[in-house]
Amino acid sequence: MTATPWTAAWVVYRGEAPLWWLRLLKPGFRHCLALLTDGRRWVAVDPLAGFTDVAVLELPAEFDLPGWYRAQGLTVDAAPLRRPAGPAPWGPFTCVEAVKRLIGLRDRRVLTPWQLHRHLTGGNRECPHPQP
Repeated sequence: MTATPWTAAWVVYRGEAPLWWLRLLKPGFRHCLALLTDGRRWVAVDPLAGFTDVAVLELPAEFDLPGWYRAQGLTVDAAPLRRPAGPAPWGPFTCVEAVKRLIGLRDRRVLTPWQLHRHLTGGNRECPHPQP
């Protein structure tokens, strides 16, 4: 069995705060999930508090899933895919840590969805879609 050669990834940020401690995070950046594609299929990986939801989406290859999320008012960042050697550094298992491991990001300073957004965009963009 060989691993699927994902060719592109995006991170989607959400603003809902069903857990009280998420309200401490920046509005619009209280949760994140990952989108992966190999050019033919889309997979959404959503690390939730109680489980991780992995969905293979039945969409045409040309469907713009990141654009669809943007049209819903969410912030979406393209994310480079890396496959670093060796174990990832220890960190609390959060949605950010799960997404970082999916895309191969090893920066220990990235702990919140807002920090992940700033890291992926070079810190040059403000929140384009603030959400309460």
